[in-house]
This record gives sequence, structure tokens and C-alpha cells, in this order.
Amino acid sequence: MKLPLKYDFRPARSPSNQLVVVLHGRGDSYEGFLWLQDALGIDSLDYLLLNAPMPYYTGFSWYELPPDQLPGINESRRLLKEVFAETERHGYPPKSTYLFGFSQGCLLTLEFGARHHQRLGGYIGISGYCHDTAALLQELNPEVNQGDWLVTHGTEDDVLSVATTRPQIQVLNDAGFKIDYREYAKSHTIDPDRELPDIRDWLNARIET
Repeated sequence: MKLPLKYDFRPARSPSNQLVVVLHGRGDSYEGFLWLQDALGIDSLDYLLLNAPMPYYTGFSWYELPPDQLPGINESRRLLKEVFAETERHGYPPKSTYLFGFSQGCLLTLEFGARHHQRLGGYIGISGYCHDTAALLQELNPEVNQGDWLVTHGTEDDVLSVATTRPQIQVLNDAGFKIDYREYAKSHTIDPDRELPDIRDWLNARIET
């Protein structure tokens, strides 16, 4: 695939047209999620791990720190639009493609996923928040808010407080989204004992086996 971002592609155990696109958090890279495929243990999914476009210390970032997030968010949305056009050209229909984002990647899952002109098979956002719920609701693709959304957050997160994310998800759900929102007693990470099995079950309920 000819993508506008550096990436790592991890094929399923057998040929598949189902894909998970993974977006990392600030300062990380796709290398921070090389473990995900084995940890989820779903044999019928291909994985596309992306690097964000902006260098940030030893890793990468999808957008600048507050209050200058919006230009980077918009540019990253543009790049993701190119990515999803290319994955579709390579045989991954939107209905069989899932967007998975952590931290900054969670924000992009919401901000890009809600506006994208095609509804995806599902959206998973972990330990992030929404940049602007009012703008998102005004600009969203109406088909997308009927899609399958899973958003999780940690009640002990000292990087991105759950006090920000919780009311935002309530606003989106009140406006018609169908977000399955779950909280865990965790910090700014992915909990391997409770959260990861829930994500696995959520995906298994939606993919083709």
C-alpha cells in the first residue's frame, strides 16, 4: 500500500479482508502497539499500525499541545482520509474496517471517524477525549452516529482526566450516538486484565469469523 504515513502491516493467520487501523498516543509510535495483535488473539483480523505525522521527542504526535490542537487535528484527519481510501482500494471494505485509537489516537478516532463519509465496522477509543463536541455534532456524517462505538477511560487517569471525557460522551449519546462507554480503575494505559478482554469480546461480536 502507498500510504501518506509510515506504517507496519500485520496480516492475519489466514487471508482476510477485515482490518484494524491502530492510532497511537503522543510521543509513541506504531512500535508501541506491536503487541496488540497477539494480545487480542483474533486470528481473522489484519492490523495496520500507523505513525503520526509530527515528530515528538523520540516518537510522534497527531497534533500540537493545547491550545493549538486544531491545525494538527485537521491535517491528521486529511491524512487518515487518504489512508482509508487506500485500504479500501486494497480490498478492505469500510464495513469490515475498524478504527482503534489510544489517547491522541482516541481523539482522532472520534474527530475523524464521526466525519468520515463512510461508516466503518466499528470504532474503539481508549483514554482520550473529544476536541469540540459541538463542531463534531454539526459536521458529522449522520450514518456514523448509528455505528458501533466503544469508548473506555480510566478513573485514575492523571494525564487525561475522566472528568473531561465522561460528560463529552454523555453529550454525544444524548445527541444520538450509540457509544458503549466503559470506565476502569486504571491510569493512562490499557488494562490487560479487564479492559483488553472486553475489547476482544466487543470485536469478536462484530467481525466475521
